[in-house]
This record gives sequence, C-alpha cells and structure tokens, in this order.
Amino acid sequence: MIAGVGLTSALGDSAQEARWINRILLATDFSAASGAATSQAIELAAQLGADVIAVSVIEPRALRLPGGRPASRVDQVRAAREEAAQDLVADGRAVGVKIEFLVWVGEPGDRIVEAASAEAADLIVVGSHGRGSVGRFLIGSVYDDIVRHATGPVMVVRGPAGDSAEGDR
Repeated sequence: MIAGVGLTSALGDSAQEARWINRILLATDFSAASGAATSQAIELAAQLGADVIAVSVIEPRALRLPGGRPASRVDQVRAAREEAAQDLVADGRAVGVKIEFLVWVGEPGDRIVEAASAEAADLIVVGSHGRGSVGRFLIGSVYDDIVRHATGPVMVVRGPAGDSAEGDR
C-alpha cells in the first residue's frame, strides 16, 4: 500500500504510468518483514528501470540490554548488515537492478525520511511486521512514523505474521 492508497491506483495499471519513479529507497533491517519489502522493491525497480538505495538504520538504544549494558556495538551491527547487504546487491544485479547500500545511525523513522530526502528518492518501500492497531499503539511502528513524515509516496509491504525483529517499535 502506498500511504493508504492501493498500488495500482497510486502507480497506475502499468509500469509505463509509473516512469516517474527512478530512485526507490528501501528501508531494511534484514528481518523477514524487510525481506518481503526487499522483494517488492527489487521487482518494482526491475519493471521500472529504477535504482534502489537500500538504507539500514542502527538505533543505538536498541542495542542495550535491560539495565543499560550494551548487547552489541554499533560497529558490530554495521559489519553484520554490510555483510548481509552483499546478498541484497547480488539479488539486484541478477535482475539488472543497481542497488546502493547505506547504513545510518539514529532513530529509524526519522533517519529513513532524512535519507529519502538526501538521496532524492521518488518512493520509499518499507516492511511491516503485520501487528494490528493495538500493537502499533502500544509499541509504536517505524513505518507509521515514515508514512506520517515522508514528503513523497511510501509503499508499506506486509511481512510474515509473527516476525519480531527490530523494525516495529
């Protein structure tokens, strides 16, 4: 869904009508929900001849155990995500899509919106963990924040139910 509008009504019935999309920003944390969004972003980019800028945001406060002790360091998480990004870039190349990978540090919703602006993205693609409205109310959601603050269209792709990675908070 693109910010509350169905994909076909927002982009038109054919890829020809969506040629204005040249740069797709994919927000990823490499969770299962992000995997569904990744597949959709690559497929759409291949259809449109667009490039993909994959952005993964590391939230330092999410790396702490209860009591404040660090569970991992930002550099360790960055290295793991850069390694995972190699497969993402290879998947894009396999279908002729150029993918650039960036790691930002900070609050995920804010940083993804900033990255979309800085990278002149025409569309943001983000995964959802499929929590209902009560779950989003109680723990928040990165994609809700992105949809509220992005200046351009946002495509939210529902991931598998029950995925509990760091993307929704």
